Amino acid sequence: MAGKLIILLGPPGAGKGTQAKKISEKFKIPHVSTGDMLREAVRNGTELGLKAKAAMDSGKLVSDEIVLGIVKERIFRSDCEKGCMLDGFPRNISQAESLKNMVGNDREMVALLIDVDKDILIKRLTGRRNCLKCGAIYNVYFSPPRVEGKCDRCGGDLVQRDDDREDVVKKRLEVYEKNTLPLIEYYESEGILKKVDGSMDPDVVFEKIVQKLDLK
Repeated sequence: MAGKLIILLGPPGAGKGTQAKKISEKFKIPHVSTGDMLREAVRNGTELGLKAKAAMDSGKLVSDEIVLGIVKERIFRSDCEKGCMLDGFPRNISQAESLKNMVGNDREMVALLIDVDKDILIKRLTGRRNCLKCGAIYNVYFSPPRVEGKCDRCGGDLVQRDDDREDVVKKRLEVYEKNTLPLIEYYESEGILKKVDGSMDPDVVFEKIVQKLDLK
């Protein structure tokens, strides 16, 4: 049997990207997002890529059928034999069922939820500040600069991104809860959900993930 197919779940600000990078580097398994897969298929001019491009060019959503086809092409490549991580897919129960049927008994599936309390998420996201000069990132709550509004490295001005404003962040979290909660419940009922507390230090979170997923 091929390696584990890990489905990454978690709200904005939970640290999915950080943990995915750590898992990918340590265990040499690809971290593939829906967006990356679509862009690659379009760039390579595959049959499904051309269909996806036609949909996007006309302002339509890419159909589940096309996305599933692109996911199937990607996860059965040779570099995914030891396992891989799916990020941003599935997005709903219908896609989850289709993915389950597609994979069948070829590999073990596990859904990894990096869970963080909503209040902490709001502070993580609204507290972020980016340096306009060197790109350094701070957080006014957890890792503030020595001088308010100024970068420790280069003295550049620190700014808040528009999508890190509190009203936008709360909206993003609402959308996440609406879309992803049913998926979490689905994978819990399937008995393949693994939950990790993402509020701890990233290295500690990574250790917990490795234990939960029994990665070797």
